[in-house]
Amino acid sequence: MLGLLTARYQHKIKTPQEIRDLIGPMPRKNKVVMCHGVFDVVHPGHVRHLLYAKSKAPVLIASVTADRHITKGMHRPHVPQDLRAINLAAFEMIDYVVIDPNPTPIENLKIIQPEFLAKGYEYTSSGLPPATAEEAETLRAYGGDIIFTPGDIVYSSSQLINLAPPMLKLEKLQLFMERHDVTFANMRRTLDKLAGHRIHVVGDTIVDSYTHCAMIGGQTKTPTMSVMFERKTDFIGGAAIVAKHCRAAGAEVTFTTVLGDDAFKDFVLDDLTKAGIKVRALIDKRRPTVNKNAIVAGGYRLLKVDTLDNSSIPDKIFAEMTDSVRNTKADAVVYADFRHGIFNRRTIPGFIQAIPEGAYRVADSQVASRWGNITEFKGFDLITPNEREARFAMGDQDSGVRPLASALYDAAECKLLILKLGERGVLTCTSRDHESLDSFFVIDSFVENLVDPVGAGDALLAYATLAMLASGDETQATILGTMAAGSACEVDGNIPILPNDVRFRLDKVEQQMNYAT
Repeated sequence: MLGLLTARYQHKIKTPQEIRDLIGPMPRKNKVVMCHGVFDVVHPGHVRHLLYAKSKAPVLIASVTADRHITKGMHRPHVPQDLRAINLAAFEMIDYVVIDPNPTPIENLKIIQPEFLAKGYEYTSSGLPPATAEEAETLRAYGGDIIFTPGDIVYSSSQLINLAPPMLKLEKLQLFMERHDVTFANMRRTLDKLAGHRIHVVGDTIVDSYTHCAMIGGQTKTPTMSVMFERKTDFIGGAAIVAKHCRAAGAEVTFTTVLGDDAFKDFVLDDLTKAGIKVRALIDKRRPTVNKNAIVAGGYRLLKVDTLDNSSIPDKIFAEMTDSVRNTKADAVVYADFRHGIFNRRTIPGFIQAIPEGAYRVADSQVASRWGNITEFKGFDLITPNEREARFAMGDQDSGVRPLASALYDAAECKLLILKLGERGVLTCTSRDHESLDSFFVIDSFVENLVDPVGAGDALLAYATLAMLASGDETQATILGTMAAGSACEVDGNIPILPNDVRFRLDKVEQQMNYAT
């Protein structure tokens, strides 16, 4: 359906100069009225506002604020600018739609020069705000004027969005794919090309344990819960699961890590060797193999007990690890940083210098209980932090995710940023030209049955990296990484995601899109 809408109404979406050429200069036979706004969710108040404007002039232009200038709400807009433009173009009353790349409509008013700018009643209830006064002055300079819709028309959609964000993940994905000329067939072919790439993963190994118990009760004299042990399950985690995801996708994987001299070391080496991964484990007898043990009762995590030593690795082990990176032929080097001793300000510069020339450089800073700074991996091809890590790196608690991503992209000097937003999906930044309409895009999460979100970022990291090697396409890398993360969220524990898991999810989404048409 969205494809049909795009084809049928795309001709209405114009640049300011194209509209000016079509309507001609003032004075005109057919007067022109323009409405400007976000139009994140078009509701009856918007429709009445537009109808009222149309009654004042035969030509109606709808001006849409570009995504990057929307500051109402940390995660707005919910509907991307292209889809908002198509939604408006589908209205019969609207003659032209323009996506305004500027923070205010002033520049477009100067170019288009409509006879009228229609504003909602809310803008006059307490006098003209400075921005509206500037618009009025711009109009008067060439002979135009502001008109205000009646007071019973509510113009803003923010209140509705605050009640419930719109669910448009299929429509947004389809529009995004059409805009970037990506098809499901393209992505299936990319999945077929993941095998054979040489990936060198370097980072902290974590053994994630789940100790399942039954709740017995509590002590009467102290506030102590009592549980009965049922079973314990161990999973490979941290950088090691990134290696396993890459191997499950068909890559030739070398994994360089540090382990303690204990039973978990043997568990890790046995598991990774069986998976077909070439392991270069440096043994540090001073530290244990990192273990994070979650105590689970009735499906709830009561407590997590961590056994670890976060002190920096010794110089001798650091030298051996950088030698491993320097002397291993790889199409991509992935640094998976969990801040358990391998990566820190002392070691990161040496690790960066050790990357072989021509290798695709990837860094992730998945730090749940420690502080890492993704900007220390400067100049990488791909970085995939989550929002919390990005805010820490930039010292920014307040900005919306788009300005946050812009600042992080510039500070890290990376080529591709995939910012993980948890249940809201991901935001990808691809260009240092943050004024460009194509510099950002958002992909919603496609998780349908959430079981365990821990480890989703590892699957995204692996599949986004391999997709970039296989296709060089940032769009496909983002979508396939998101689909892999969704698959990881629907299983309990760290289970390697297979290409068929991603293919199944692609098939399902395609069927849902086709059903919607």
